[in-house]
Amino acid sequence: MASKSIDNAFTAKAIRGAASDPTYAGVLSFMRRKYSKDLTDVDAVVLGIPFDAAVSNRPGARFGPQAIRRASAIFDNDPQYPFARDLFEQMAVIDYGDVLLDYGNHQNTPALIEQEAARIIASGAYLLGLGGDHFVTWPLLKAHAAKHGPLALVHFDAHQDTWDDDGQRIDHGSFVGRAVREGVIDPTRSIQIGIRTEAPEDFSINIIPGYEVEDMGAQAIADAILSHVGTAPTYLTFDIDCLDPAYAPGTGTPVAGGPSSAKMLSVLRKLGALDIRGSDIVEVAPAYDHADITAIAGATVAMYMLGLRAEKLATRA
Repeated sequence: MASKSIDNAFTAKAIRGAASDPTYAGVLSFMRRKYSKDLTDVDAVVLGIPFDAAVSNRPGARFGPQAIRRASAIFDNDPQYPFARDLFEQMAVIDYGDVLLDYGNHQNTPALIEQEAARIIASGAYLLGLGGDHFVTWPLLKAHAAKHGPLALVHFDAHQDTWDDDGQRIDHGSFVGRAVREGVIDPTRSIQIGIRTEAPEDFSINIIPGYEVEDMGAQAIADAILSHVGTAPTYLTFDIDCLDPAYAPGTGTPVAGGPSSAKMLSVLRKLGALDIRGSDIVEVAPAYDHADITAIAGATVAMYMLGLRAEKLATRA
């Protein structure tokens, strides 16, 4: 037992290295990372954003960060598949906890998220956001673009999120259009994968619709993303409803006809050449989940995002 840890999120003496808590016990941070607000020498930060007041259908994604953290306990201290490495041996990662939001003053929410994200980004750390509904990507994008300039958006989703917007709405279905209009993303280098709904505008963003995803292999999808985005600084956002409801029932606006978790994870695994500056996983709503199917998928997507970052840092070492 001497080599085992317990409550590593609090008891960890370092911000590198794997934990060895039992999968069924211990404090639930994301992948057992140390809970900390100290950004010194940190390579990547996991930030929860428990907000779902912007949904157009079923609420509940405010519980997404809790569910994703809980599901991430399944990742024990073995080298993480398919990266074949301890992600944290060289990459220092902390769980920053959640953004404090006032449920009675939603008009303050965008600024609160953006301010917290900007503080983390200013430290030089990579930011991985755990939503929350997809509106939270808007202030995250603003914070990243303030440092990196207009970003290519790689957007996995069943929805385009380009609905009408007056620039003030708090709406999970319009952030992409707003980001184009305000110059936060570059539509000519952006791409959406898995779209299975219609929206009034596409803003000239390249789309791989659901029926094409069904006919394409994972390598072909990844190649399409890589060739379109190129070397542009990139933000990666993954709405869990990109997956078919068979693989992600726990979400607010499920759409039938989507891809499997295995296929989309395979696509993510092949995106290591992208210059990803930040990322998020959103719309996990555990009240509609069964046996943590959706939470496990969401936690795995988040783990892959960190895996890609760990590989990127390893090549720079």
